[in-house]
Amino acid sequence: MQPASGSKGAWDGIATRPGRPMSHETATPRVPVDDPASRPRVTLLPARHRRAEMGHPWIYANELHMDEATRRLAPGGLVTLQRADDSVLGVAMFNPHSLLAARLLDRDAARPIDRRFLVRRIERALRLRQRLFAAPYYRLVHAEADGLPGLVIDRFGAVLAVQSNAAGIARLESLVIEALTTLLQPRAIVLRNDSPARAQEGLPTETRVALGALEERVLVHEDGAVFPVDPLGGQKTGWFFDQRDNRLLVAGLADGARMLDLYCGCGGFAIQAARQGAAAVLGIDRSEPALALAGEAAALNAVEPSCSFRRAEVFGEAARLAAAGERFDLVVADPPAFAKSRREVPAALRGYRKLARLAASLTAREGILMLASCSYHIGAADFAAAVRAGLADAGRSFRVLHDGAAAADHPVHPALPETAYLKARVLALD
Repeated sequence: MQPASGSKGAWDGIATRPGRPMSHETATPRVPVDDPASRPRVTLLPARHRRAEMGHPWIYANELHMDEATRRLAPGGLVTLQRADDSVLGVAMFNPHSLLAARLLDRDAARPIDRRFLVRRIERALRLRQRLFAAPYYRLVHAEADGLPGLVIDRFGAVLAVQSNAAGIARLESLVIEALTTLLQPRAIVLRNDSPARAQEGLPTETRVALGALEERVLVHEDGAVFPVDPLGGQKTGWFFDQRDNRLLVAGLADGARMLDLYCGCGGFAIQAARQGAAAVLGIDRSEPALALAGEAAALNAVEPSCSFRRAEVFGEAARLAAAGERFDLVVADPPAFAKSRREVPAALRGYRKLARLAASLTAREGILMLASCSYHIGAADFAAAVRAGLADAGRSFRVLHDGAAAADHPVHPALPETAYLKARVLALD
């Protein structure tokens, strides 16, 4: 996987280097005080409130009365949403320039959206993670599923990576940083505001240290293993906590196995499998920085002798290995998102089918294959069908051992299928 590159900051014009202290008071604009009584009101069209009443947190532009005054509202501002009969639905972040125009924050429109509100929401998310995990390495806030639309926070011990993917949460960013400082007193807070979702919200991209400094190597501790991560330059926020349970499951099948890890990234699957006794592990990825971190992880976990990592384009290298007659007892293929929009779904499904065929052709008789998709535009049934077709193309029969999802620090919003984005199929091939 290619790590995301840094870019200039939205306000200071400089991408802060690791190790350079930076105060959030000087880096992020102050947030206007929210007065519920004076908020602009945005009205839903007749009968368009029912989906929101059933718990969906999103309101689309075509569900709203978009008059000239509404269109002139500042992107990301707070509004009071009301039904066509003027009864209040709640308080939302509003962006008149986005199809996803409003994101509900609270059903109580009289509640001020301020530092206290954010502290309480993040503290609620924190209490849940502390019940789930003994060590402070997890996704702390998972956007809408934790009641903070567009906000992602990953915790690496004393270092936090924050990503604001909506105009509304971007306007509240300084308050988010204050809330995190109050609750956790972090050594550093990194802003990873470089996701493609920001372009859809009309937001600039930036990657910088917003608070404190990165003076030491940042480590993740997971199920007995230690992994170095790069919160500033790594893919997404630097680590994929969502695959935690799937890594543990695969590692439990690795004893004595010869393993191939396609799209190995920083080595999460590979290192855990080697720690559980894999005889030999080969990781393939096209990102040199990610492979360097994987090699460092192998050294930190004392599994260097059984691990090797190779820079290559996965589809081409998989085809070459298959043509050379290579076969592996355990194969993992965890690619980046093949579909980042709905229009990319048909091509993505063809890609998953091809990947399944190549991976199956590399899996030994009675071997284990895990295939994953992190594209939320790809439904579980469509992904399963693409995998089944790919294995049929390879002439392999199989049994499904396990259908995995994201770990518990990635909770699912009951009305928002997009939060259940990760699919992981573990198959026993005949």
